[in-house]
Amino acid sequence: MSHTTSRTVVRASAIYDLVIAAPFALPWTAVWAFGALGLAHDGLGLTGSLPSAADPFTVLFANLTGSLVVVWATVRTVRPDHVLGAADVLARLLFSLAMVAALVAGASPVVLGFLVPEVGWLVVQALALAGPLRAAGAPSRPSATSEPAPTLAP
Repeated sequence: MSHTTSRTVVRASAIYDLVIAAPFALPWTAVWAFGALGLAHDGLGLTGSLPSAADPFTVLFANLTGSLVVVWATVRTVRPDHVLGAADVLARLLFSLAMVAALVAGASPVVLGFLVPEVGWLVVQALALAGPLRAAGAPSRPSATSEPAPTLAP
């Protein structure tokens, strides 16, 4: 894909992250987000555990993660370059692995509502960045008319 397309994908994934993570960034909004997750969980008749808004450590770690993702997403929105996009692909892999681990440990399947888009953005962004990163990291080949490389005399 072109540099313009890959930058657009990096920016779009960052905007998605802002929308998803912002509700978890502050204590009072995280409590609201936990309530919304509970409504979805109950409305769908799901089993498994949910985060507790009554547990200060749960809220604290939701706030730390949410605020960090908001800052990271803001940086990628303002400066959607290939290196930041590649770092975000790695972050998405780590987040996805954490979500799978939570599901295996008994978390509510409502986590799938976060996991599926996370993996989707991971794949789309990795594909969008593959060409530009390869081009940026590829060593330039000398042309047939270029001077031979200097040699060291003994």
